[in-house]
Amino acid sequence: MKIGIPREIYPEEKRVAASPDSVKQLIKMGYQVVIESNAGAAAQFTDDSYKAAGAEIVPDAASLWGGVDMVVKVRPPMENPDSKQHEADLLGEGKNLISFLWPAQNKELMDRLAARKATVLAMDSVPRISRAQKLDALSSMANIAGYRAVLEAAHHFGRFFTGQITAAGRVPPAKIMVIGAGVAGLSAIGTAVAMGAVVRAFDTRPEVADQVKSMGAEFLMLSFEEDGTGEGGYAKVMSPEFIKAEMELFAQQAKEVDIIITTALIPGVRAPILITEEMVKSMKQGSVVVDLAAEQGGNTEGIEPGKVVVKHGVTLIGYTDLPSRLATQASNLYAQNICHLLKDMTKDGVFSVNMEDVVQRGTTVVNQGEVIWPPPKLPPPPAQPKKAPTPPPAHGHGKHGHSGPAEDPAETRRRLLTYMGLGGAVLALVGMSAPPAFLAHLTVFALSCFIGYMVIWNVTPALHTPLMSVTNAISGIIIIGAMVQMAAPSGTVVALAAIAALLAAINVAGGFLVTQRMLKMFRKE
Repeated sequence: MKIGIPREIYPEEKRVAASPDSVKQLIKMGYQVVIESNAGAAAQFTDDSYKAAGAEIVPDAASLWGGVDMVVKVRPPMENPDSKQHEADLLGEGKNLISFLWPAQNKELMDRLAARKATVLAMDSVPRISRAQKLDALSSMANIAGYRAVLEAAHHFGRFFTGQITAAGRVPPAKIMVIGAGVAGLSAIGTAVAMGAVVRAFDTRPEVADQVKSMGAEFLMLSFEEDGTGEGGYAKVMSPEFIKAEMELFAQQAKEVDIIITTALIPGVRAPILITEEMVKSMKQGSVVVDLAAEQGGNTEGIEPGKVVVKHGVTLIGYTDLPSRLATQASNLYAQNICHLLKDMTKDGVFSVNMEDVVQRGTTVVNQGEVIWPPPKLPPPPAQPKKAPTPPPAHGHGKHGHSGPAEDPAETRRRLLTYMGLGGAVLALVGMSAPPAFLAHLTVFALSCFIGYMVIWNVTPALHTPLMSVTNAISGIIIIGAMVQMAAPSGTVVALAAIAALLAAINVAGGFLVTQRMLKMFRKE
């Protein structure tokens, strides 16, 4: 089966649907790969690199579309502005197509592909479930868009992101508000925090608050209880009362922050307006707004898709090609998503669509000329069984099988003292009968256990894994014991003790080094 990778004809689109590395993977699966000449040039992939990976290079789109069994691309098929021929009409009858498609917004294109008796898989329709994460091209591109949004904001912003104290004076850190803590929002938060900015974030889904805080940002809370979690990990349309409350919050924040990054999208509808013109007017001169929803109408009033404009002294960035501005990285990730999809759909070297598989069914929007979008709704996840409340202790007699009343703390203390007295008596008896050498070793062991526990194991468990805690505690015991044995008259014993102390010290130092590295992941420099 031949897979064709055409050059993208959408204006300013630099991505390509395959990289040389992904070509090698496709060939290993049993496919032949055909690449249109210069398809990857804008993403820094040369024709020679594709040839070296085993692909065939063809000179033009007509040669590619007509000679392959499956076409894989990034953007939906469109009319070529030069030849005036629509890409959907170039697809061979009964052939396959994989690309972003946006079926809710492109009914005419869906009908056009169905007329070609094609089987079409939309990468934007991959179900957002755990098993399909490796195929989730939307998340791959959103991750890049969030990162690039911060870089674009930094480019147009007139100051450092990080605060500095210099001989010339103090530079305050930039304040950034990110609206929407999905994949793109979290990527923007992480990038901005790493660059030293003070970051605030808002989302209608309360469960993302911990993710935002763990990345070093402040989560903006509303004193309004309503869950904004929608299907597939997206937010849902909120009530008018909630919208009013969040708009008041945004109006307040707009006066304080230097940069706003908006990422709010609701599937199938225009992006909601969250930043009004009045809010833009209230922002400080030189502030920046980056609208990641510009292609769907934008979250900012006055945004112009694909352009950068300055209104009321505020720069409004409405780029619709943020992933394409990191074309090499975006192409690599998208190509890997495609490889994972084809790997799941290829059995014994043959490509087939399994309609019983929830991921393949959800991704397939046209099957052999029949439009089958939207897919059936996924069943809700099974409800977690509620933990039965612990019944209060019953009063009764033990001999009849009933539990007695709660134990008195004073009784617990008496019992503990009794056990300690018995332990002391046993040690006294052992001391009276055991040889002196045994007592010396027992004393060393007891002191080693105590010191090892207090010095090593007493570290907060959240700082390293339980296994590391236990191994460090044991290493502490070994170090103390080895130090005591270094006073022995035997040279062999001293050498072995020194080796033991060295190895145990390496283990302890390694444990603390890992702990410090973990702490640095959550510490703002």
